[in-house]
Amino acid sequence: MPHRNNTLSAGRPVVLIGPMAVGKSAIGHQLAQQLGAPFVDTDAVIVAAHGSIADIFAGRGEHAFREIEARTVADVVEAAEGTITVISLGGGAVLDSGTQQLIGRCTVVYLECDADTVAGRIARNSVRPLLAGDAMGRWKAMFATRKPVYERLADITLDVRHGSVSELGRRLEAALRDYAAAKQEVEK
Repeated sequence: MPHRNNTLSAGRPVVLIGPMAVGKSAIGHQLAQQLGAPFVDTDAVIVAAHGSIADIFAGRGEHAFREIEARTVADVVEAAEGTITVISLGGGAVLDSGTQQLIGRCTVVYLECDADTVAGRIARNSVRPLLAGDAMGRWKAMFATRKPVYERLADITLDVRHGSVSELGRRLEAALRDYAAAKQEVEK
């Protein structure tokens, strides 16, 4: 099946937002493959440039990490302008007002889930510095605070509670095409 990038919002990067462990990286990578588009995980960019996120938190604190994260997101989004690049943001990146403004120029997809969806992933991944101690309790508290921000910023919401990564990638691609078609109708 040919990749019909021209049916997506031309030149608008696709930004995936949502809580940690929801699958932004996996689904983003899958979507990028389907579209024949580049994929950028901002957390991976930070790790490549600055070392592990856990080490940044431990050595420099959350505030320093958030500054690095905001600069990284700005660099990635600005480099992706005019392309259909798929970008995965860290769970807390959307708390920065500058980031919120920047991603307004993108198609923003909120990957929606609940605590049950991510519980197994969080239990298997102990390197998330914000979840030290009572991981699920901390995740639920962060999610309660961030959920309204995710919902407000989203152009598209994709429920990721059910389906494989490839199924979710296909559903997201269809939702992006529907969104782009509706947007074109409005602009006519």
